Amino acid sequence: MKKFGSLLLVSVFAGAITLGAYKLFLEKPNYAVIQEDNGAQLISTSYTPTSAKGAGINEVDFTMAAKNTVNAVVHVKNVATSKGPSSIMEFFYGYGGSQTPQVGTGSGVIISQDGYIVTNNHVIANADQLQVTLNNNKTYDAELIGTDPNSDIALIKIDVDRQLPYLAFGDSDNTKVGEWVLAVGNPFNLTSTVTAGIVSAKARALASLDQSFIQTDAAVNPGNSGGALVNTNGDLIGINTAITSQTGSYVGYSFAVPSNIAKKVVEDIMEYGNVQKGILGINTVPMNSPYAVENGINEIDGVYIAGVEEDSGAYDADLKEGDIIKNIDNVEIHKFSDLIGYIASKRPGDELLVTVLRGDERMEFPVMLKERQTIIIPVLGFEVKNLTEDEKKAFKTKKGVKIIGVPETYRNYGFEGKVLLSFGDEEINNIQDAKTKFGRISRYDRASITMLNKKGEKERLIIQ
Repeated sequence: MKKFGSLLLVSVFAGAITLGAYKLFLEKPNYAVIQEDNGAQLISTSYTPTSAKGAGINEVDFTMAAKNTVNAVVHVKNVATSKGPSSIMEFFYGYGGSQTPQVGTGSGVIISQDGYIVTNNHVIANADQLQVTLNNNKTYDAELIGTDPNSDIALIKIDVDRQLPYLAFGDSDNTKVGEWVLAVGNPFNLTSTVTAGIVSAKARALASLDQSFIQTDAAVNPGNSGGALVNTNGDLIGINTAITSQTGSYVGYSFAVPSNIAKKVVEDIMEYGNVQKGILGINTVPMNSPYAVENGINEIDGVYIAGVEEDSGAYDADLKEGDIIKNIDNVEIHKFSDLIGYIASKRPGDELLVTVLRGDERMEFPVMLKERQTIIIPVLGFEVKNLTEDEKKAFKTKKGVKIIGVPETYRNYGFEGKVLLSFGDEEINNIQDAKTKFGRISRYDRASITMLNKKGEKERLIIQ
């Protein structure tokens, strides 16, 4: 009996230990949250495992993207010589003394193994000498290949005897709001600086700039201009360009030219020597204008067509005033910056499928982009257009551009309607030619222009 009691006691203890071990190690818990009200419900909790590091930034690895990017981002130095007077006495009595060198700095991104570098136009503007310093501290003189002030993109090149690390352009159209990004550049001359943030917005318009930007909260400061904006895969999705700040330094958001626009500009410069800009040929109404508010246009989701230009792709496709553009090539269009951002990556001759809302009917139109026929030239502010065949015959010329609009300053000089033939000794062939040549004029330069009036007489004018 005593022996039986001992065996029973051992069995009870063994069972208790076994049950406890099962409860502690093997049984899955099944909790429920009880709402303390009359209609209480049982809500099963999720048992999906979570990382011990937690969700969000700790889950993202920036190291490989940063490692691959820093060696492809360079330091760009712009050395310009001041040609203006340095004192009030020199202003009135002339100047010819020592010229003052001015140095500006920024960043650039190597986009090919043989030394092509993309940067911002404002980084290299008015440079007498360009120098590029790689991440290994080697410095090279750089050559300006071409530039597009409208998009603020420039292409420069260095001659090297070895293959360089470079970044390939990514597809900025596939970038998503909330996606992690890195900004790499040289703020305040601090080389190889990497900052992280997210894409805050896409197709962001800035003031009166006819451009569409990626907005990010990655820290960007003076010196970052021309640097790389990359995703966590290391794809180049933008060229860091601007900040909006009352102090001139980073305050929480910055802006980059989308890679699809930068890539198109670079390809145009390399293939054509200038940027091929296609236009749709429509006019719109500013969203916050009194007319837009009074007519409810500011509440429209899409782009309202207020007018269609003759001899444009939109005109040929039969788009109408009052149509609302909703979609282009399956890309949703919510505002004007969406529209210009997409078209900026296209060329004249490209065909787009434009979806519009006409009344209550949704309609699709194939639209061929055409080359812009008018442009405003720098410094003078003249609006000029390419000559038609009839105008070439009327003025008896094969070259030149016609002046169709002038600023108020020149309104009484009779320039309107004349043909602008040359800048100095260089002939002007088209509107892009005129824009490039007049873009060389600085504040203190003198230059002559030759015009042709309706009588076929040539007129020469000195401008300063």
